[in-house]
Amino acid sequence: MDLYKKLAEGGVGLIITGITCVHKSGQISKFQNFISGDEFISGFKRLTSAVHERGAKIAIQLFHAGREARFSKSNAQKPFAPSFLGRDPYFKGQYNVIQEDEIWEIIEAFGNGAKRAREAGFDAVQIHGAHGYLLSQFLSPHTNSREDQWGGELGNRLRIHREIYQEIRKKVGQDYPILIKIGVQDGFSGGLDFNEGRLAAKYLAELGFDALEISQGLRGEGYENTEFKTRINTPDREAYFRHWSCEIKKEVGVPVILVGGLRSIGLMEEIVKGKEADLISLSRPLIRQPDLILEWERGCSQKSECISCNKCLEGLMRGKTLECLQGEV
Repeated sequence: MDLYKKLAEGGVGLIITGITCVHKSGQISKFQNFISGDEFISGFKRLTSAVHERGAKIAIQLFHAGREARFSKSNAQKPFAPSFLGRDPYFKGQYNVIQEDEIWEIIEAFGNGAKRAREAGFDAVQIHGAHGYLLSQFLSPHTNSREDQWGGELGNRLRIHREIYQEIRKKVGQDYPILIKIGVQDGFSGGLDFNEGRLAAKYLAELGFDALEISQGLRGEGYENTEFKTRINTPDREAYFRHWSCEIKKEVGVPVILVGGLRSIGLMEEIVKGKEADLISLSRPLIRQPDLILEWERGCSQKSECISCNKCLEGLMRGKTLECLQGEV
């Protein structure tokens, strides 16, 4: 609550929450928000009211971890993924293959989560379809080798995205924004390549998603092959998904959101004015400086103080509260 209040007061136009579980089987952290039941609505109403009172909008990010899930409170059942890989150099965990009835259960959970989000006062929902989580696992040929209607050619690997969109639209109506964060390329060769990722983004825009946030799919080795790239200390290291956004922007008729290593206001303005993206998304810089946007609005042109050390992320993994830990040994 304190963080979101600071972001709203600090000039952020649209806050997109951290990943919020739609189903008990998708939990990735001990300290994760859920919207998998009606009992969560009242708490989220307090959050959305606090943000709206400070002049900002807020969307909730709906999420399922797939094989990345851990800390399940339900039982000792293993996480699940579209297919089983006997040897995967990029993932060491244990998991089962998701069954047809489980797929439909997850689809329904996304729809119900969106319905609760609207009731709680969120201005939009964003589906998390990136960063190696369940929808990335379905989209990537590396993790999806199914031979049924959920695997194979690109349209089948996008079937779960389509069913989730249609289920949500059925639950929230035609006048409610549904966004998606889409991973358009995996962080290693042999997975989803950009040619297919670009086609996937175009398909989702035509399906009806109201905006696309362009990011990475499955994670490769080390930070450099993930969305958490480090050493963003020169202009050429910033905006590392810029070329993906630029190419997709040419082919879709909905707003495109660029994320990834953006630190300098001048570069962000250049990207938007050049029609390479419609909106700019920031994460780590706003953990360091929740009032960064307000500073820029007041005329300060200094780049973000964030040095992309990823200690905030590593702190989360150790169960710490989300905060900037720059300089901590």
